Amino acid sequence: MSGRSQNTERRYGAEATVEAGAHASFQGLIGVARADITPPVEIYSRNWGAARHDVAESIHRPLTLTVLTLAKDAESRPLVLIDADLGWWRSRTMFQTFQSRLLNELALDASSLIVALTHTHSAVTLTGHDPQLPGSELLDEYVDRLARTAIETAHEAIRTATRSTLDWHMGRCQLASVRDFHDPGASDGRVVCGYDPSAQADDTLVVGRVTDLAGVTRVCLVNYACHPTTLAWENTTISPDFIGAMRETVEAHTGGAPAMFLQGASGDLAPRYQYVGDPSVADRHGRQLAFAALATLEDMDPPATRLVYNGVVESGAPLAVWRYEALACCAKLIARETTVGLPLKNWPTAERLEQERLTCEDRTAEERLRRRRDIRRELGDGDTYRLPLFTCRIGDAVLVGSMVEAYSYLQRELRRRFSERTVICLNLINGSIGYLPPAEMYDLDVYQVAQTPFARGGLEAMVDRFEQSIRAVVEDDEPRRASLETSHP
Repeated sequence: MSGRSQNTERRYGAEATVEAGAHASFQGLIGVARADITPPVEIYSRNWGAARHDVAESIHRPLTLTVLTLAKDAESRPLVLIDADLGWWRSRTMFQTFQSRLLNELALDASSLIVALTHTHSAVTLTGHDPQLPGSELLDEYVDRLARTAIETAHEAIRTATRSTLDWHMGRCQLASVRDFHDPGASDGRVVCGYDPSAQADDTLVVGRVTDLAGVTRVCLVNYACHPTTLAWENTTISPDFIGAMRETVEAHTGGAPAMFLQGASGDLAPRYQYVGDPSVADRHGRQLAFAALATLEDMDPPATRLVYNGVVESGAPLAVWRYEALACCAKLIARETTVGLPLKNWPTAERLEQERLTCEDRTAEERLRRRRDIRRELGDGDTYRLPLFTCRIGDAVLVGSMVEAYSYLQRELRRRFSERTVICLNLINGSIGYLPPAEMYDLDVYQVAQTPFARGGLEAMVDRFEQSIRAVVEDDEPRRASLETSHP
């Protein structure tokens, strides 16, 4: 499958079309800005049950927050996409407070804001102060600074936005592997979380390139599904994991244009070699992803163009000649926020889980109980949960995402159902709540099934709901409207 459209679509209600071979594109006001969000080393940053430390000893690479804004014109409300080197929100309430602050200060509604996390497992633990957790007294001030930084950076991106073109193209990268491995030493069929050499991972890489009207690259977007779990319990640094070296390498080859990492549907995907304490391994992984992204960039046509057949030149052989032709880019921007009802497991109440945690003497088991308790508190004690889903049409492309850690089935299946479209899939946006494995995984003894609060069939229900939402934003190809549309069905 290519990142270029495989069929002809009507544009602007007239004669302009996207032919086979043209990149999915959007043209409008696009802004970008970046800020440093590296925390103090002394902050609580334990993300692994097996870790023997609660705070880091040093900084491997700085953590960053990058904002991309998209709008049809200066009068239109922008879509604001925030990409931050953070792991996951331990508390839904904490994220909602953070989100409300941004929506108020930026004058946005919820469907116009995406807060995406890279999902590094070597950053700040996004939770509140707990006297039992060393360094957690710094967390509240850090999250407050994070909100202020996000607001200031978003304002800068909006203020400096210029007319630009966003083109998408698909490539491949072999960094990710399937991480559901049947333990050969277990007699009970246990599945452990690590490299399975017998399985084929989804290696799809989607690269976005933003160029201004002078043809200068302004931003590169790298959408790829792979857990940043290179660094694990032995690592004592604050680190963006492989994302840091990916950004550095891409930016060095694009004149310093910011590179953004958009985490794909990676619930079952991670590097083959991982769980180490050596940051140089994360850097190697980052360069691998970067070179794949750069190869994809080099394979792209000039912005807002397509190749058209220009006839035959008779030489020693009859030569088919193609040339570039200017292409009218789509300016349509539609953001749609929906929900899907997912069945919940029959878990103990949050109070019962807390009682179990208080009496647990095993450090790893206690951490798992803490996480399950936090999820139960957020979901309540009901039997279903209305999971928010985000769908956005960006010109010819479609972006979808949610707060769960969906398996890669999500992106494979949506790309199969919409093979004529470029589909960008995101995990862990606008909150964090748990895994969504495929139905057949519920017959196995596997961590992701044990961790998730959702019962069998949730992932399949979400895919079907996303299909409905995607069809709603792509079926209307009337002339482009003057502002970002929002929908709350």
